[in-house]
Amino acid sequence: MVIKQISFFDPVKIARSGQAFRIQVIDSDHTELVAKGRYLQIARTGEDTFAFSCSEDEFQNIWYNYFDLGRDYREISKQIDKKDKYLQRAEEYGRGIRILKQEVFETTISYIISQRKSIPSITTSVEKISRISGKVIKAPKLKSPFVAPIHSEYYAFPSPDSLARLSTEELQETGVGYRAPYIAEAARDFASGKLDEKELARTGDEELYKALTGMYGVGTKVANCIMLFSFARTSRFPIDVWIQRILDNYYEGHFDTSSYPDTAGIMQQFMFYYERTKDIHN
Repeated sequence: MVIKQISFFDPVKIARSGQAFRIQVIDSDHTELVAKGRYLQIARTGEDTFAFSCSEDEFQNIWYNYFDLGRDYREISKQIDKKDKYLQRAEEYGRGIRILKQEVFETTISYIISQRKSIPSITTSVEKISRISGKVIKAPKLKSPFVAPIHSEYYAFPSPDSLARLSTEELQETGVGYRAPYIAEAARDFASGKLDEKELARTGDEELYKALTGMYGVGTKVANCIMLFSFARTSRFPIDVWIQRILDNYYEGHFDTSSYPDTAGIMQQFMFYYERTKDIHN
C-alpha cells in the first residue's frame, strides 16, 4: 500500500467520466479497476489523500502515468475563458477528472465497440471479451483503509494474439454485433505487427489520426478517443452525441479548440461528464 496526497484528483469522478470501461465505483470512498494486467483499488483517506493497493514501484512505474499525475490540472483550470460560463461550471463540477493513459490495444477495441452503444453495454462486452480470452487475476485480500473487492477474480484484457484467435461467432456472443469483424481485423493488425503501438506513439497527431482512421470500422470520433485516452494527445476533441448536444445548445454548433491547443480534450471531458451526470448526482 502507498498513500499519496494528490490535489485535483477524484477517482469516483474518473470512473464515471466514460473514458474507461473497467473502473468501478465500490462506494463514495473506494474505486477499483483492472488495467495493465493488474487489479488496483483506491481508497480516499482524506480530502486530498488516497491509498493505492500497490507497491511504491508499481505506483511510480504504472499508475503515476496512467492517472496523468504529472500534469498540473490546477493551472489548466485557470486557463478557462472567464466568459465561458458553461465550461466554467463544467470544470468546477468535474474537478478531479484526469485523462487516463490507457493501453493502446484495449482502448482501440473498447472504442470500436463503443459505436452506437451505451456505456453499460460497452462495459458488458469488454468484460465478456476479457472473460473468454484474458488471463485470470485473483482478487487480493485487502486490509483497511481498503474494502473487499467486488468480485473474487477478474480478467485481464486479452493480448492481440489471444483476441485474434477468437472466431467472429465467438466475438458476436459478447454482444458486439456488427462490430465483430472490425474487432477481429484490429486484433489481427496488432498481432501481426501491421500496427505497432511504439511506432504509432512516435508519430505526429495527423499521421497517427490517418493510421487509426485507416483501420476497418474506425471513424473520426473513435480515432480521436483512442488518441486522447491512450496516446495522451490532449489536443483532440472527440465529438459524440453528448458533445454535439452541448455544442448545439451552448456554442452555436462549434467549440473553438484553438483557445485550448494542448488541453481541448481535457475540456471535452469536463463537458461530457457535466452534461451526462449533473442531473443524476446533484
